[in-house]
Amino acid sequence: MSENIQKKIEDLREEIHQHNYNYYTLDEPTISDFEFDLKLKELQYLEAKHPEFFDSNSPTLRVGGEITKNFPTVQHQFRMYSLDNSYDFNDLEDWEKRLQKSLDEPISYVAELKYDGASISILYENGKLKQAVTRGDGFQGDEITANVKTISDIPLQLHGDFPERFYMRGEIYLTRKNFDKINIRREEEGLDPFMNPRNTASGSLKIQDSAEVRKRGLSAVLYQFIANDFPAKTHWELLQKTKSWGFKISEQAKLCNSLDEVKDFINFWDTQRHQLGFDIDGIVIKVNDLSQQKALGYTAKSPRWAMAYKFKAEKVETELQSVTYQVGRTGAITPVANLKPVLLAGTVVKRASLHNEDIIKKLGLHDHDFVYVEKGGEIIPKIVGVNLDKRNPENQEIQYIKNCPECGTELIKIEDQAIHFCPNELHCPPQVVGRMIHYVSRKALNIENLGSETIEQLYREKLVENPADFYALTKEQLLPLERMAEKSAQNIIDGIEKSKEIPFEKVLYGIGIKHVGETVAKKLAKNFTSIDDLRKATAEELVQVEDIGGKIAESIIAFFQNPENILMIERLKSYGVQLERRENTNEILSNVLENKTFLFTGKLSLFTRDDAEEMVEKHGGKNISAVSKNLNYLVVGEKAGSKLKKAQDIGTIEILDEQQFLDLLGN
Repeated sequence: MSENIQKKIEDLREEIHQHNYNYYTLDEPTISDFEFDLKLKELQYLEAKHPEFFDSNSPTLRVGGEITKNFPTVQHQFRMYSLDNSYDFNDLEDWEKRLQKSLDEPISYVAELKYDGASISILYENGKLKQAVTRGDGFQGDEITANVKTISDIPLQLHGDFPERFYMRGEIYLTRKNFDKINIRREEEGLDPFMNPRNTASGSLKIQDSAEVRKRGLSAVLYQFIANDFPAKTHWELLQKTKSWGFKISEQAKLCNSLDEVKDFINFWDTQRHQLGFDIDGIVIKVNDLSQQKALGYTAKSPRWAMAYKFKAEKVETELQSVTYQVGRTGAITPVANLKPVLLAGTVVKRASLHNEDIIKKLGLHDHDFVYVEKGGEIIPKIVGVNLDKRNPENQEIQYIKNCPECGTELIKIEDQAIHFCPNELHCPPQVVGRMIHYVSRKALNIENLGSETIEQLYREKLVENPADFYALTKEQLLPLERMAEKSAQNIIDGIEKSKEIPFEKVLYGIGIKHVGETVAKKLAKNFTSIDDLRKATAEELVQVEDIGGKIAESIIAFFQNPENILMIERLKSYGVQLERRENTNEILSNVLENKTFLFTGKLSLFTRDDAEEMVEKHGGKNISAVSKNLNYLVVGEKAGSKLKKAQDIGTIEILDEQQFLDLLGN
C-alpha cells in the first residue's frame, strides 16, 4: 500500500514539474490553471498524510513558508565577476580589436538583454536544485535557497541529459506589472511605495519568510552555465541545452556573426526596450566560442570575453506641481519634487529628489516650472534643468521651508553641508520612529522580528516612544495589532529579551548619539567601562580617545545633558540592557601587531572591513581612520583611491595587499 502511495506522489511531482516546464520555460501550457491547481492540491494532501515521503524539491514547496532567521555566507566555488561597461560603439570596436589581437581568428558573439535585477548562482546536483547564493562581493554571498525555490521560473527538478553537478547563473527580477501590484497593496496599507523594481527584487530575496517572498511574484532568467567541464563548444549551444533541461532563458538572445550584427541588436532594443514587460539597462555581449573564452581569460575583476553596453539615460519634460519635504531619522530634511506623471524609461515617474536647498537654487526652480527629468542609471529620477521658455513670469521662486513639516520646529541649517535639519530629535515623529528602527537594526541590538512597519504601528498606538519602551511591552499589547499572530507576538517578546545580551559597544551605537557610528562606539566602549563613565567624561577626556574630535565630543556631552536621554538610559539599565563593558569579550590572540597602526581602503575581497579591523585588534594592533604619518600599514583592495595616493606621497607608510596583511598574522 505504501509503495502505491509513494509512486502516486512521485508521479504527481514529475507531472507537475513537467507542467511547470511547459508553462514557464516553453510558454506552451497543456492543461488549464484550474486543472493544474487540482493536481497541486492532491499532491499537497498526499504529502501531508505521508510525511515519510518528503522531498525538499517537491513543487508544493514553491508556496513557501520556511522561516530563515539568518542567511549563511557561502563561498562561491567559481567567482562571480562583474562586467566591463561600454557606453558607445567606439568602446565596443576597441574591445573587438583587443580580442582580435589576442585570438587572431574569426569571432562570433551572443548578444543578450541585460536584465535589471539581482544576480544569483544556483547549484544543481543530480538534476535537483541544491543551493542558491547571491552575488555578494563576487567571492562570497548569502545562501537564500528557500526563497529562490518559490520562484516558478527556476526549475526544482531537471530532465534530459544534464551533467551531474554544475551552477547556473542568472538574474532575479520583477516585472513592471508585479511591481505595480506590490505598490498598490502598500499604498492601500498606508505604506510608502517602493522606488524601483530592481531594488525591490533584491530586497525581496532577503525576506525571512519564504511565503512572503512567493507573494512578491519574482521572475528569473538564467544565462550562464558554470562548471569545470562544458557539454558543448559554444555559449549559444549551451543556452539551448539548458533550455531543454528546464531552464528559462532569454527569448531575445541572439547569435551574431559580426560586431555589426551586435550593433543592430543594440539599436533595436535601445528603442524597443520599453515594449518589454520588465526593465533592462543595456545589452551583454559574449564571445560565443568557449575555447576562445578560455584563451581570453579574466582581468582582476572582469572576463575579457564579455562586455556590457549600457543604454544612455533618457530625458523627458514634465510639469513641477509642488515641492514637499521629508524628515529622515537624523532630522535631515530632503526636498522632493512632485511631478505631473510622465513616462520615463518605461515607468511612470511622479517624484524626484531635489537633495537640498542649494540644488533648488542652482536650478532656479519656480512654482509650476516645466522641468527636464532624467533617470540616472535607469533607476533614480532627477531634475537636470528647466525649460525657461515655458515659465510663467508670474510664478514665484520656490523658497525653502523654515519649519519642520512634521512637528513645526524651526529648522537649523548646517552651512558647510548645505543641509537643513529639525533639532526636535526626541519628539519629531519621523525622528522618534527612525531612532527606534535604528536601535533594533542588525548592527545595533539586532532585535529579530521587530521591523519598521511594526515599530510604526506601535508608535501610532502610543505603545513606544523611545527604545526603553520596547522592554515594557507585553504579548497582550502586541496581539491586537493588525496582522499580528500569537507566534509573531511571542517571537518579538523573545527577541527583545535576547537583546539584553548584546554587548555594550553595540548598545552604545544603538541608542543613537549623533555622530557616534559603529567604529566610534567601539572606541568609546574600549576607553570607558560603562555608560556612567562616558556620561561623566569631559570634552578634554573625550578628545583624547583616538578618532574622537571636538564635534563628536560636543555631541556626546549634549546627549547626556538632556534629561529625557538620561531617563531612557536609566530605564534601559533597569531592564538589564548591557550598558557596561564585559571584560575579556575581545580575546587577544597574539601581540604580533603590537604598537602597529592599520587602515583598510578599497574593495576588500578576502574579508570584510569589520573582520579585518577585528583581526588587527585581536593581534594587538590599532585601527585608525585617516592616512597620516602615524599610520604604519595601509591595506588596499580593488579601486583604492585618494588614501592610497596620500600614503604614497607620505612615503613612510607600508602598503600591503590583503594576502600580505594575512601573512603578517601568520595566516
